[in-house]
Amino acid sequence: MKLAFCTLEGETGHDAAYRLLETLFREETGQDLPRILRTDRGKPYFCGSPYHFSIAHTPRHAFCVLARHNVAIDAEEADRKINPALAEKILSPEEKLRYDQAPDKPRALLTFWVLKEAAAKLSGEGLRGYPNHTDFSLSDARVQELDGCLVAIFQDP
Repeated sequence: MKLAFCTLEGETGHDAAYRLLETLFREETGQDLPRILRTDRGKPYFCGSPYHFSIAHTPRHAFCVLARHNVAIDAEEADRKINPALAEKILSPEEKLRYDQAPDKPRALLTFWVLKEAAAKLSGEGLRGYPNHTDFSLSDARVQELDGCLVAIFQDP
């Protein structure tokens, strides 16, 4: 799996993420980016390529992962302000207990959010309704901090 990220400088997060994707693909394969299609649920994929990718962007950063297996990424600025009332809607009962015990509740909520988004991207289902049927941990190793962002990366074995 290859990961790339950048700070946005005068371009949209979407444009920057696809520029990163193009660079990663060329570095990995020596080829131009293949045509990108979308599933019925909107998950992008390469036409006729064994590679998989996922992108994410925040107001200040863009992220991209490329792999030979299903992969997904989500990111949020670690300083993003998020309404704590959202916890009641998106957290499962187990996650809510962990959230209530967390010393840094805003960070805990963002951690759960990037995990839920990345999982939804990996499945290809996307977020539908409130994603409150998961059981993630705040110490999940799939979450890391990169350049001031919480980033979750999921991948199939």
